[in-house]
Amino acid sequence: MTWIRIAATSQLQEDEVMPINVGEAQLALFRSGGEFHVTDNVCTHQYALLSDGYVEDGCVECPLHQAQFDLRTGQARCAPATQAIRVYPVRVEGEDVLVDA
Repeated sequence: MTWIRIAATSQLQEDEVMPINVGEAQLALFRSGGEFHVTDNVCTHQYALLSDGYVEDGCVECPLHQAQFDLRTGQARCAPATQAIRVYPVRVEGEDVLVDA
């Protein structure tokens, strides 16, 4: 595993999201339910950035067609998306948020 620091815990409030680029990967960092989550930033239904979406109750809603994804598992929760988004291992060390991407 290669852990990469991507943010400070103070950069996100509850139910906020920010885009993160790690190499070529477009990722999204979420804070929801007191936890941090990292997923792919692109909706699997049609190209839209999930970091522009709405975060609530451990899910993100795509801003384009309102598909929803579970932040813990990446599973699509409603149409039109049927394919999951990838989730990445995250850990917090002190004030640092790290991802294994």
